Amino acid sequence: MSFCKHCIQGVRHEGEPQGKLETIGGVPCYVATPTVDYPKDKVVLFLPDVFGIELINAQLLADDFAQNGFKVVAMDYLNSDFIPADAMNSGTFDLMAWLARHGADKTRPVLDKVIAALKEQGVTKFGATGYCFGGRYTFDLAFDNIIQCAVVAHPSLLKVPEDLETYLAKSKAPLLINSCEVDQMFPKEAQEKADEILGAKFAPGYKREYFAGCTHGFAVRGDMTNPLIKAGKEGAFKATVEFFLANL
Repeated sequence: MSFCKHCIQGVRHEGEPQGKLETIGGVPCYVATPTVDYPKDKVVLFLPDVFGIELINAQLLADDFAQNGFKVVAMDYLNSDFIPADAMNSGTFDLMAWLARHGADKTRPVLDKVIAALKEQGVTKFGATGYCFGGRYTFDLAFDNIIQCAVVAHPSLLKVPEDLETYLAKSKAPLLINSCEVDQMFPKEAQEKADEILGAKFAPGYKREYFAGCTHGFAVRGDMTNPLIKAGKEGAFKATVEFFLANL
């Protein structure tokens, strides 16, 4: 691509989504397509958090990646059973019951259907950016070398150190982790373990960004009135674009 890091279009925090809802492989998807010429054989798979592709923040992020020259397909791999944006604050939502409905046996087949359909359309190279819940499945796709470049932000459901060791042993996809200061799902100990296992040993390439003052979810749903979190969201987006430009 002809993009340079100085030409990267920034992330928006509000506005109207520009992409379209399409069905790919029988799966509802939010598709963001660049308005300029772009490589038709490449797609960035956007694996949202538990709030799904309906979340405006996720759609705007997909649009912003498209503004930087990547076709983006955000998949409803939650089978239309996304968590309403305000549910976590209700104090009554049963997250464990929700997670029980969204194991790999329900989630992974959806991803495989979309990827197979995109391959039929001529796509040969895939990047993936996974947020929170999506980080788990970004790792799984990388384990099977279905994707050629992987980015996760505040990932959840990872087994540490086992998944990091599996990544080192099996994957050929360069990996970027966007991490933060306060994250019960991927805390400091897990971040340091990732550096220890992958930092000097993973030949395809490993990088971890760290955003002080940010909390779990910052890369998608952060409080934009907090300057540190706003800077973290913008920084994670910029780091992700640069990583895809360099490795996809």
